[in-house]
Amino acid sequence: MKHQKRRNFLKTLGLIGMGSSISLPATAETIKNLQENPVDLDANQEKPKKTKITLLQTTDIHCQIHPHDELFWENGKMTFRKTGGYAHIKTYFDRVRKENPNTFTIDTGDMFQGSAISVLTEGSAYVPILNQMDYDLYIPGNWEVVYYKKNMQKLMGGLLGPKVCANMYHDLGDGKRGELIFPPYYVYKVGGIKIGFIGYNDHLVPKRQSPNYSKGIIFTPPEENLAYYVDVLRNQEQCTMVIILSHIGLSQEIYLSNLPQAKGVDYIFGADTHERVRTPIQGKYAKVVEPGAFGSFVGRLDLEVENGKIVSESYDLVEINPKKYPADKKTQRLLDQLEKPFKSEINQVIGYSTIPLYRYFVVENTIDTMIVQALAWKLKDVDVILSNGFRFCPPNATPDHTGNIPITKAYLYDMLPVDSPVRTAEVTGAQIKKWLEKELNNVFAKEAAERFGGWVIKFHGMKVHFYAFKENGQRVQTVEIGGRALELERTYKISACERDGDPEDVLCRIPKVQNSKTLEFSLHDVIIDYLAVNSPVTPTEPQNAIVLDAPPTLLSQVSGVPYEFR
Repeated sequence: MKHQKRRNFLKTLGLIGMGSSISLPATAETIKNLQENPVDLDANQEKPKKTKITLLQTTDIHCQIHPHDELFWENGKMTFRKTGGYAHIKTYFDRVRKENPNTFTIDTGDMFQGSAISVLTEGSAYVPILNQMDYDLYIPGNWEVVYYKKNMQKLMGGLLGPKVCANMYHDLGDGKRGELIFPPYYVYKVGGIKIGFIGYNDHLVPKRQSPNYSKGIIFTPPEENLAYYVDVLRNQEQCTMVIILSHIGLSQEIYLSNLPQAKGVDYIFGADTHERVRTPIQGKYAKVVEPGAFGSFVGRLDLEVENGKIVSESYDLVEINPKKYPADKKTQRLLDQLEKPFKSEINQVIGYSTIPLYRYFVVENTIDTMIVQALAWKLKDVDVILSNGFRFCPPNATPDHTGNIPITKAYLYDMLPVDSPVRTAEVTGAQIKKWLEKELNNVFAKEAAERFGGWVIKFHGMKVHFYAFKENGQRVQTVEIGGRALELERTYKISACERDGDPEDVLCRIPKVQNSKTLEFSLHDVIIDYLAVNSPVTPTEPQNAIVLDAPPTLLSQVSGVPYEFR
């Protein structure tokens, strides 16, 4: 066949049959004529039809395998309905694949942390689930390190689809950077074009997570090598479209979309901050999307290709309604099988709440209110109780036969997948004031690059009035502890969870604490004991954190762009 094609090509040039009589000038003249008057070799072939390509993205599912309560902000108030579940997502995937064989599925991280089964199996139960979903590409999220580097490599390595990440390197010791742990990019060839994907995890993982989790890994900011890989994909691989798969949070992704290093990038498929982008946010160089969390949504980008060019595109945030997308039977059987050994234990009810439990509001939430109230009940001699500004955990809003909302052991792990020891320490009022300013800047910094991925820290025993959108160092207006104004020289006793790898003189990111002590009980112990005595609880937000220039129902730290969380 190849010989015949070559013979036809030579025939087109008029070279067959000339033998040794061919002279160089004649050949050069023939080639020149061909260049000036090219022969249409495809004249008798059917013109290519338009090709539709569909890209589907999930992210931050945090091991939520079943449909769950989800919070929506509609008509100025909270509402809840069921969404998600891997078997239901699989049904949606398969429907789209049937409609369009050119469908490419991606998960952008936080796959192995967030539930009781993930903890009890160190994530291994989720490898067959993810393989059953038949994803085409993955990147690791910030929580993929929760079971440490070696297990992260094993879990990611067990996935059948390829993995990419261009900013996670082996640490050779003394800060020396080795090879990338994962390939930096992947090229998808379809419909006569190539789409290039570059992966990036959050380079702040060693600060945001417990330091020991990511020991042995060096993270770098995406902008360090982004321009290089865009050039490789555009000019070497000759990709028609370049997409960043990012687990760095919506604020950071918008920032990245405006950097010159992102020139040549078409989209950033974002993750980490659980934001629900329904209309792509246009940066200077790239559009940014992020499809919520917990499997409640699938981000969908449809592309139409004609003659090697993308002629149209449309984006949709698809809500996974379990009634609209009934469970895929094969996937559901797998989920039931994997869950069976743990079911009786994790479904044990440890208490009740009279009101929905959630963690969606930036300033105060009912989940963290319950946590700090439980710690205050346990620790009688502590001035201030702190709870980190976590985002993960789907809401719990459905009452059972008692009329109250059950809190199971499974939900305890959803709220606190890491059962950390409780620690106390002493700090001065001046340290608290400085720390509060830093924590608020982590959430509300004017420069998106300075923002961390979490919400405002939660606390009990302290009342703070603050501005969200003032300059760094000028946000905190008043602080009261125990009903009295903060005294800068006074020493206060505080409590928070211990982070694996933090020095003894660091507590909840407060440096140089004194007389730190790790107690003999954990967060889970405290909450189980508290609910046993006090259930049902009503953890209404106590208004300990009062924001002066934004509503208490603030649902996102993102500002300055056309975006609304709902």
